[in-house]
Amino acid sequence: MAELTTLVSGIGMGESARWHAGEFWFADWTAGTISALDSSGNVRRVTAVPSFPISFDWLPDGRMAVVSGTDGTVLLEVPNAGLVPHADLAGLSDYPWNEIAVHPSGGIYVNGIGYDYSADPQASGVIALIRPDGSVEQVADGLAFPNGMLVSDDGGTLVVAESNAGCLTSFAINDDGGLTPAGEWAAVSGSAPDGICWDGTGGIWFAEVPGERCVRVREGGTVVETVQLDQGCFSCATGGVDGGLLFMMTARWPEVMDPAAPGSGRVLGLRVR
Repeated sequence: MAELTTLVSGIGMGESARWHAGEFWFADWTAGTISALDSSGNVRRVTAVPSFPISFDWLPDGRMAVVSGTDGTVLLEVPNAGLVPHADLAGLSDYPWNEIAVHPSGGIYVNGIGYDYSADPQASGVIALIRPDGSVEQVADGLAFPNGMLVSDDGGTLVVAESNAGCLTSFAINDDGGLTPAGEWAAVSGSAPDGICWDGTGGIWFAEVPGERCVRVREGGTVVETVQLDQGCFSCATGGVDGGLLFMMTARWPEVMDPAAPGSGRVLGLRVR
């Protein structure tokens, strides 16, 4: 296997790994920012976000949609105006919202864990759909800490990582944007999948904090590859010119939860194909 490379260090709690428009994008939940790393190794701060969790994706027209989790709002990038409110999710859940995934039609899926993180775990997570007109509807519930989330390129499937259930769960996306449960995409028993990304060949990489690793699986649960790390792995993305680079967001756990702790977060890169 190729050698791991540290691309960025000194981040707080790095999350929401994305490859977009030739750059690697990520959120720092401690700093409350979204930044991008270019091919020359330069990091530029793109925007600040009012509250965390912070997650983001892009609409078909190129505008960025951002979750401001504790606020229960989704913000949209507007030229010359920055981020402006687009949808209010507070009416669906009193708890913070987490991951976002945009459908090719422009619909926005956002999930939330549905309980107080400091309390006993519950299978009360939800997924909301924000339609292009800004209307909001709950389209799934009963999830055990929904985390990373993906929409297939053909727009027919949504996959969500259930961290507390040790599985990647699949939904069929209906013509109206609603979701129909389709069962387990992959059981990853003994794991707590966090951020996820497509591997470029039909499989999925999932990041794991307690196991300090990033794991590639096929639909059905076959493990193809494991990258063992020395810190918790929160999120991952494939990218690079040929799509063969794996970017991983890592940090010391649970020390990273202390805002006063030194920034242990890193962006790691590894060629995987």
